[in-house]
Amino acid sequence: MEPFRIHILGCGSALPTAKHNPTSQIVELREKLFMIDCGEGTQMQLRRSHVGFNRIGAVFISHLHGDHCFGLIGMVSTFGMLGRTAPLHIYATPEFGPMLQSQLDMFCNGLDYDVLFHPIDTTRQAVIYDDRSLTVETIPLEHRVPCCGFLFREKPLLPHIRRDMIDFYRIPLSQINNIKAGADYTLADGTMVPNSRLTTPPDAPRSYAFCSDTRYMPRLHRLLRGVNVLYHESTYDTSHADRAQLYHHSTAAQAATVARDAEVGTLLLGHYSARYECEEVLLNEARAIFPNTFLTEENRVFSVE
Repeated sequence: MEPFRIHILGCGSALPTAKHNPTSQIVELREKLFMIDCGEGTQMQLRRSHVGFNRIGAVFISHLHGDHCFGLIGMVSTFGMLGRTAPLHIYATPEFGPMLQSQLDMFCNGLDYDVLFHPIDTTRQAVIYDDRSLTVETIPLEHRVPCCGFLFREKPLLPHIRRDMIDFYRIPLSQINNIKAGADYTLADGTMVPNSRLTTPPDAPRSYAFCSDTRYMPRLHRLLRGVNVLYHESTYDTSHADRAQLYHHSTAAQAATVARDAEVGTLLLGHYSARYECEEVLLNEARAIFPNTFLTEENRVFSVE
C-alpha cells in the first residue's frame, strides 16, 4: 500500500513551552503532502522532520487562534526564498482572507508562486478538497471562535492484479489497466476469463480525522464513524474538567469517549496544556476508556492503517 502517514510537528497548546511546539501536522498520502494548522515555529519543525517544503500543496487552518496560524506567513515567505513555483492553497474561515492578503502585501511582494485562498464554512460538514487520491471534509466543532476539524478520506483503490494468472493466460500488458478497471479477458479461442480470476480485492480505503480545539460534543462520533485514526485534542485531564468546559476544550477522557463511540481504530492525543510536565496522566485516563490510544509528540510519525 502507498504510505499514509501523519507527521507531528507540534502538539502543544497556546502557552509556549520548551517541550512542545504549537499545533501543526503534515498528512502524507500517495506522495502528496498537506499541512493542518501552522503554529509559530512550524517551519523549523519541518526542517527537523525532513519533510520537503515544496511538496506541501495545501494548508488547512482549523481556526483563528494564534497557536494554530501564527507560523503561516513566515512559511509562505520561506517558500518564496526557496524558489517555489507551484501554487499554495490555503483553506480557512472567511475572515482570514483579508488578513492573509494584508500580510502578503506587506511581507511577500514578488512571490513567484500563487497563494490561493479558499474560505470554508465551519458550521457544516462538506467536501472542500477533491483530487484523484482523496477528499478532505470539514468537521464542525464547538470552540470559542468558529472552528472545524478535517477528515481525510482515501478514494477506493483498484484491485490487485494476480501475476500468476496474467502469466498463465499470457495476457499482454496492454490489457492490464482494463482488467484493473473491472474488465474480463477473452482468450484467442473465445474463452472468457472472469475478472475475479485475474484479480484480488483492493485494500480498503483509509481515513484520518483531525479534531482541533473543541469542547466535548456527544454527537461528534456520528461524523467520525469507523475512521482508521482519530486525532482529538485533549488539553486537560478530568480533574480540570471545569476549565475544559469554560474554555471550550476537551479532557483526555472525553476524547477517548468520542473514539470509543465512533469505533475508530486508533486515537491520538494532543494540544496538551502547559501545566503537564508529563502527559502520562492524559494517556492513562484515555486508555481506561479506549485502550488503543497514543500520545503525539514532535517529530513522531504515525501510519494510518
